[in-house]
Amino acid sequence: MPSLVVHYAFVGLLAATLLGAAFDRRSLLLSILVVTFPDVDAFIGLYWQAGHRAATTNLVIPAVLALLIGVDLYAREDSYIRGRWGAYGVRVSWFCVVVYAVGHVVLDLITGGANLFWPLYDQFYQLSGHLELSSQRGIVQTFVELPQPTSQGATGGTGASGGSTTQSMGNSSEVQMSTGIDPNPGQSEPDNVDRVFPIARSGWELVILVVGTFATAARLVVGHDLPEE
Repeated sequence: MPSLVVHYAFVGLLAATLLGAAFDRRSLLLSILVVTFPDVDAFIGLYWQAGHRAATTNLVIPAVLALLIGVDLYAREDSYIRGRWGAYGVRVSWFCVVVYAVGHVVLDLITGGANLFWPLYDQFYQLSGHLELSSQRGIVQTFVELPQPTSQGATGGTGASGGSTTQSMGNSSEVQMSTGIDPNPGQSEPDNVDRVFPIARSGWELVILVVGTFATAARLVVGHDLPEE
């Protein structure tokens, strides 16, 4: 699973490219706080079965957040966000939804899995697979299983070579995610427990960490706009 510093670097990269004129230290700090919040469930897991990657690492929370922002901006006659912070607040508010959903939940979904719809539906999912263009088979993908017509005209099989690799992993009583805070969830902790807090566990995570950190730092140094010639 990606470490918090990888989440930070990824969100910094998103902020540097998507926030435009709204990018500053304040919006970056808020983004970092938002992307940190889902990992609160690592502590919740110490006391409750629906713990890490379930209680706060789901798509329900950003969906509720998006609904509240939408009501304030488009249903109320006087928007609090727009009245208090103007266009800056509107852009940063929507960006925080993206940060929560994409910068944390989706990133966890592809690196070990997440309980996407908890508490509405208790099931962990992991997204994996590949998408490629074959000279013999055309477009081949293994992310989502699609029906394929058979030679008799009926449907059967999948639209992916080898079938879909996106997995339903089980519910919160069956899936317990190990963390540095709780290395052995649901079990007694030995005296010599090894608490591992990862930094980068794969090459692509290291690339995101380096590139995201550099891009964020460069944007902070350069500022919002280049000087006119």
